[in-house]
Amino acid sequence: MQSPEAKFNRNSLFLTLKSYSSAVSDMEKTILLPSLLRDVPSDCEAADETCRDLYANYMMLKAIRNTAESSLVSLDDHKTKNTTTTTTTKALEPFLDADSEALFLFHLRGLFSVMSDLTKKTRSLTEKYLDILGLTN
Repeated sequence: MQSPEAKFNRNSLFLTLKSYSSAVSDMEKTILLPSLLRDVPSDCEAADETCRDLYANYMMLKAIRNTAESSLVSLDDHKTKNTTTTTTTKALEPFLDADSEALFLFHLRGLFSVMSDLTKKTRSLTEKYLDILGLTN
């Protein structure tokens, strides 16, 4: 009998989301004391306004996984500034006139990219936690 995952291409959205969810679950199992991540800077430029400590990244990665799994997305709950939203909308204006299939593929490619990046960040954060504890090879 074929497993449910076998019918999906290795690049499928389902497997990409499952990979991210699995990475977050592994992170949660590994990081038993998330408070150790407080005030530990993440790898970002000091001038970057979105630069957070590892604890904030840990909480963000868990929240994104919970949102993706529960499918509960509030349209009113966006944390971006109005200028960013306006700039993004202006950058996407050529796509707004595109056909539905092209628009779908554009967003799907973006989602794959973001989910792959988040999976890498989750695994990296787990490795940094193990480094803090001195448990890496």
